[in-house]
Amino acid sequence: MAVQTDGKDADQAPQRGTMNVLAKLLHPTEMPMLGTFRRLRRSVQDLTGQIHEDWATNSRDWTMPGFRAIAVHRFGTWVSNKRSGAVKTILLGLYHFMYRYIRNHYGIEIPLTVTLGRRLWLVHQHGIVFHWKTIVGDDCQIRHNATIGAGYGGEKTLHKGPRLGNRVEVGPGAVIFAAVTIGDGAFIGPNAVVMSHIPAGARVFTEAPRVIRLPEPSDEPRPIMMGLTQSR
Repeated sequence: MAVQTDGKDADQAPQRGTMNVLAKLLHPTEMPMLGTFRRLRRSVQDLTGQIHEDWATNSRDWTMPGFRAIAVHRFGTWVSNKRSGAVKTILLGLYHFMYRYIRNHYGIEIPLTVTLGRRLWLVHQHGIVFHWKTIVGDDCQIRHNATIGAGYGGEKTLHKGPRLGNRVEVGPGAVIFAAVTIGDGAFIGPNAVVMSHIPAGARVFTEAPRVIRLPEPSDEPRPIMMGLTQSR
């Protein structure tokens, strides 16, 4: 017995077949370049999103040395995670040029192996040095002349960088030794030397300065005219 088919369905059958072929061709597994471009677009969007957060954190001023140092590090990290090739080699060369400029001009040294969290704020430039295995959490603040991961003990701490939690503040002149963990929300005061782990929410300060000796009245310098008068 013959089965009659609807003429409309017969006309749509070739169209459905064509659509299935197009869908198959446009699938990332059938078109590797399309999948590569999609991944590249997502990674670029993630990079620009992180840099925009850093820009907003660092006073929304692209000329701030701290923001420039962080942006260069973000760019270098992004490039280092790409596949090897001529483009990656060229971009890494550009990164190394900018890294040396930031290090020599602003005095901020962030090696490529450092892991930076989101929204880092480098409040002032000059004298900021990171251990090459440092890990920094989100929403941290680091001020000038700070050393994050001072080495000691030779090979013992060469490959052990410090770990800063989230919302950690480091004051100017502070020194954090290698292999030290700073808990979330901790505050490291100016010129403090941190040699052991710091719990979350702790405050670390140096001892208050002491006045060793107060000047006696007889020690006060005499006016020049008085000395001249007595000499006469």
